Amino acid sequence: MGGPMEDSSSSREKRKSARFHLSLPIEFKVVNEKSFHGAMIVNASETGLLVQSPKNLPVGTKLNIAVIFSKGFELANFEVVAEVVWTTSHPTDGKEGYQFGLRFVHILEEDRQKLKLLLGESY
Repeated sequence: MGGPMEDSSSSREKRKSARFHLSLPIEFKVVNEKSFHGAMIVNASETGLLVQSPKNLPVGTKLNIAVIFSKGFELANFEVVAEVVWTTSHPTDGKEGYQFGLRFVHILEEDRQKLKLLLGESY
């Protein structure tokens, strides 16, 4: 699916773990809201995600996220709580769109292991 991404030295200094290209759907909702939204992961690490979405979210927004992926012939998922740490306009195919960086603020150990497995498969 890809490999480690090259970063500029300034962004690498801020990162605690390597990022990997990963194209997977997610479903998210803002904490304490009811409606769910869809988005796509652009890349991931053990500490966060880069996400492409038609919805713009302000920095500081906390999200409940479900990442859906295939595990053999079955679908699996893991859930995290993440915070938007930056956002930028990123139109795709002529449509309005946004990318935002997410930092995990809560992830169960079981879900962290699923994430590590998923990142290991992206080498």
